Amino acid sequence: MYFSLQKVIQMSQAFVRESDEQWLHEVAPTLNSLIVYLTRENNGIRVYEQKRDVNPETGREVHAMSNGLSYSKDEQSKWYVV
Repeated sequence: MYFSLQKVIQMSQAFVRESDEQWLHEVAPTLNSLIVYLTRENNGIRVYEQKRDVNPETGREVHAMSNGLSYSKDEQSKWYVV
């Protein structure tokens, strides 16, 4: 009985870890980190950068990604959808 209970606890902990969510603003401020995050959110289908521009109003880089959205970083280097 002890061993089966231990397996159940280990399995339930694995499911809890698997369901941990990460928000876009929590992703490290590197393009590689953004790509890893977006690929995970896209069910493992690779997301890549299609185009990189600089917003003339803000002077910030804008990354157009293959998922159809564009991303940039704010004043605190946090990612956001443009």
